[in-house]
Amino acid sequence: MPLRQSTGVLIVFVLFLTTGLPAYAGQEVGIAEKLGQVIPLDLTFKNELGKEVVLHDLVTKPTILVFVYHSCSHTCPTLLAGLSEVLSQIEPVPGRDFSILTVSFDETDTPALAAQKKKDYVKAAARDFPEGSWNFLTGDDVSISRLTAAAGFGFKRAPNGFAHPVSLILLSPQGKITRYLYGVKFLPMDLTLALTEASRGLAVPTVRKLLLYCYSYDPEGRRYVFNILRITGIATLLFIGLFIGWLTLSGRRRGRRGPGAQP
Repeated sequence: MPLRQSTGVLIVFVLFLTTGLPAYAGQEVGIAEKLGQVIPLDLTFKNELGKEVVLHDLVTKPTILVFVYHSCSHTCPTLLAGLSEVLSQIEPVPGRDFSILTVSFDETDTPALAAQKKKDYVKAAARDFPEGSWNFLTGDDVSISRLTAAAGFGFKRAPNGFAHPVSLILLSPQGKITRYLYGVKFLPMDLTLALTEASRGLAVPTVRKLLLYCYSYDPEGRRYVFNILRITGIATLLFIGLFIGWLTLSGRRRGRRGPGAQP
């Protein structure tokens, strides 16, 4: 195969693979980032006291939005525990500098169950949360569907609950999505910076999106797992590219020396 044709095939192959970045964005389960878009603030939910609340009354300052379901026994508790841990380590003050919305995407969850979860995780955060600064919301399937779709949060029912991603979503005081923080453990500096960006309404692309290309979402394990096949494929492509480059340079050097030149 001629060198130019080989190079063209390589480029097409690379483009074919990289159109999947990030891997989760086109799947039913995962995060499709909606940076800069505004969530529907007219939606009504119930808080942990069973009182109906409207989102535009709750999102009035930088807001951390986190989706969970309360019968989850693994990922969601780990996510909320990680959030509680980092909340105890940051300087911004709850109720003054930011608020939190923990929204269940299981329409069968009740305010009573949400109230118990709130008690546990507020206690774990080990700091004062003024009334209304951390709301645990439940709602019907229509409100849940509209909110999760607007936030780019894809989930589906599974035999033992739900398959879903794990992420914190940062909102500006106007409800604009400004940042996604992935995983279940968070650095105080990352969350502080994200809250600062949200206060200014700055929608910042997620730096970790490139890292997430190395991972695929596992619905059964409800977590991101290292994708060795994808990394191996990229490493192979890089090797082929370097090899073609070496052949090209070697051919040019031989051409300069001429057919009778000594090496």
